[in-house]
Amino acid sequence: MGFIDEIKARAKSDKKTIVLPETEDVRTYKAAEAVLKEGTADLILVGSKDEIEKNGAGYDISGATIVDPATSDKTEAYIAKLVELRQKKGMTEEQAREILLTNYLYYGVMMVKMGDADGMVSGACHSTADTLRPCLQILKTKPGTKLVSAFFVMVVPDCDMGADGTFIFGDSGLEQNPDPEKLANIAVSSAESFKTLTGKEPIVAMLSHSTKGSAKHADVDKVVEATKIAKELAPELKLDGELQLDAAIVPSVGESKAPGSPVAGHANVLIFPDLDAGNIGYKLVQRLAKAEAYGPLTQGIAAPVNDLSRGCSAEDIEGVVAITAVQAQAQ
Repeated sequence: MGFIDEIKARAKSDKKTIVLPETEDVRTYKAAEAVLKEGTADLILVGSKDEIEKNGAGYDISGATIVDPATSDKTEAYIAKLVELRQKKGMTEEQAREILLTNYLYYGVMMVKMGDADGMVSGACHSTADTLRPCLQILKTKPGTKLVSAFFVMVVPDCDMGADGTFIFGDSGLEQNPDPEKLANIAVSSAESFKTLTGKEPIVAMLSHSTKGSAKHADVDKVVEATKIAKELAPELKLDGELQLDAAIVPSVGESKAPGSPVAGHANVLIFPDLDAGNIGYKLVQRLAKAEAYGPLTQGIAAPVNDLSRGCSAEDIEGVVAITAVQAQAQ
């Protein structure tokens, strides 16, 4: 089985409840129909019955639970909890009510916070900032994690590198220019995400335009320092740097450029030095190698909430719902 087929099989084995708040978008309904038919998750759609019937016309979503914030008997408890969580920021009951009745992303995140759902998938028609803002305000960061970051699962066809062509690229979606400590934390979180989603041992390469001192620059120094911090944070990890991309994934190049490295030539988790490199890298592999790209997926939030690219397809949403369900199983 391919990566996403394995994820779907795992999702079916212990079904979780995932919220889809973007009920204004037809892709949500196409994805929901497929998820319900395949049985990878139970779904909650947020919105009024009338708007969901109108926007989802032609799709069979009869297996989904529809929750209308205006009529749900849980809304008052959500309002009270939001006021409690945000009162130091001046949140009033009136403001909380308006937010939860008009912004379905906030309502979906509150469902996760209150244990009425296991995770949420959003971003098809909202920016990353709009998707993550309620998560950071309501769910906060995961215990023991210092920052929220984003990664892509890349599945490259006919590839014998990585984990049979499967890699994690981090951070390729969120953290713009991480300092060494942040970069180290991204590496440790990405390794944990790889283990959760593939069940295989993460082999982490801290990428640079230099391998083991072949170039001198402040950008290289950042990666060297991040590698040192990451090894202190997670000494059990197979992690090494600084490595050029070819030294990280091609065995013959790894042996030549970094002899003795436990990672060189075998990496399956690629940590990019900044968002420019990570974003360009994943798009190059997606377009030129025709790789499947699942993400940006988030890590470091206290519960699984995943962002979508606004250019995503319904099939992408379907895949991310299954990934979110598997992340929820690991909570």
